[in-house]
Amino acid sequence: MFTNYYAILEVPSNATLAEIKRSYRRLARQYHPDLNPATHNARDAERIKLLNEAYRALNNPAKRASYDAQYTEERRRLAAQEARRRQVAAQQEARRREREMSWGAGIIGFVKELKKGLRDE
Repeated sequence: MFTNYYAILEVPSNATLAEIKRSYRRLARQYHPDLNPATHNARDAERIKLLNEAYRALNNPAKRASYDAQYTEERRRLAAQEARRRQVAAQQEARRREREMSWGAGIIGFVKELKKGLRDE
């Protein structure tokens, strides 16, 4: 599964290194167990690990370029998947409507198609 480091660091994908660093430090302070011992839990420890991983990937220009290529490909894949899902849903809806067509609507549709076919000839 693909991890969105930009979402973890709460920055846009076109963020500068300074913005990434600022956000990383803010979030690290917010979730660090030594700075917030009363509210620290296992989920915060996992969050710190993800923050560190995201910062290491996005702070290095070479690693960030590699990650951005993967990020773009993942977004394309998800968009194509969503388009396929919508297409299947539209086809299912069309089939459902065809089954629900009344006798009168079927006759009217047949006559319209017949007239259209006669005009084309």
